[in-house]
Amino acid sequence: MKKLKLMTGNSNPELAKAVAEKLGVPLADVTVGRFSDGEIQVVINESVRDCDVFVIQSLCRPVNDNIMELLILTDALKRASAGRIAAVIPYYAYGRQDRRVNPRDPISAKLLADLLTTAGVNHVVVIDLHARQIEGFFNIPVNRLEARPVITEYFLSQGIGGEDTVVVSPDIGGVARARNFAKVLGSPIAIIDKRRPKPNVSEVMNIVGEVEGKKAIIIDDIIDTAGTIVNAARAIKEKGAKEVYAACTHPVFSGPAIDRLSKAVEEGVIKEVVVTDTIPLQQSFPGVKVLSVAETIAEAIKRIHSGESITNMFED
Repeated sequence: MKKLKLMTGNSNPELAKAVAEKLGVPLADVTVGRFSDGEIQVVINESVRDCDVFVIQSLCRPVNDNIMELLILTDALKRASAGRIAAVIPYYAYGRQDRRVNPRDPISAKLLADLLTTAGVNHVVVIDLHARQIEGFFNIPVNRLEARPVITEYFLSQGIGGEDTVVVSPDIGGVARARNFAKVLGSPIAIIDKRRPKPNVSEVMNIVGEVEGKKAIIIDDIIDTAGTIVNAARAIKEKGAKEVYAACTHPVFSGPAIDRLSKAVEEGVIKEVVVTDTIPLQQSFPGVKVLSVAETIAEAIKRIHSGESITNMFED
């Protein structure tokens, strides 16, 4: 691991520490603080000349502060003659703003990609982008990792899978994701056909597929306000499912999400909410299970540093 450096800002230090432990490499001595006026201050306290530097920074709340920390860290590394600067972004902010819905909408996901590249990032590592086309917004290498193996391994370890389990996509856009999960679990899939009258408000319309008498796993990349997941869980229970599990990679959990999920677990609508640590939980609650992606990130960093294939990590 000669000339490999790991760094982190303030967004998800526990995940960064876990990655460092997996690799057996200490986190670099970096101070990321604030000046009295609120501006971000970055001080790198050791040499990074000609090093492979991996900056682990999840772009979660406070989103814009964490973005600026990453940009300023990158600029400092570039000016300190770092060899390669890789941004390891477990959660990529603005990923849902990947296209124009209305005539004068911004494409914020592309703007963020441009900012990272201009700052000096040479390589990007992300987990479960909301839309795969975001990879094309970058003119630098992008490695898209998956949380699927971590989540499916957990369900299989709990004896959940096979024909008595159904994997449910909460919308048409998530069918490919649900199919990939179902393939590993050896289970059929179902689809929620819903109408969304306005942002962050969803209404379940119909369930395509058989859920009666089965254990159902609703899988999504993001749970934001939890309206979609909870409404889908209620509809699935009404259709006769034995148990309903909610699972996602990125627990954004904004607004009323935790109250909604807590209530759904308390009422028995949802058996368990399974998430990963790409975003640190602001508040835990009964029924939530957090799985770590540290080993996945560590393996990717090791392979990138040594010039090995990332694709092979997920082929099986």
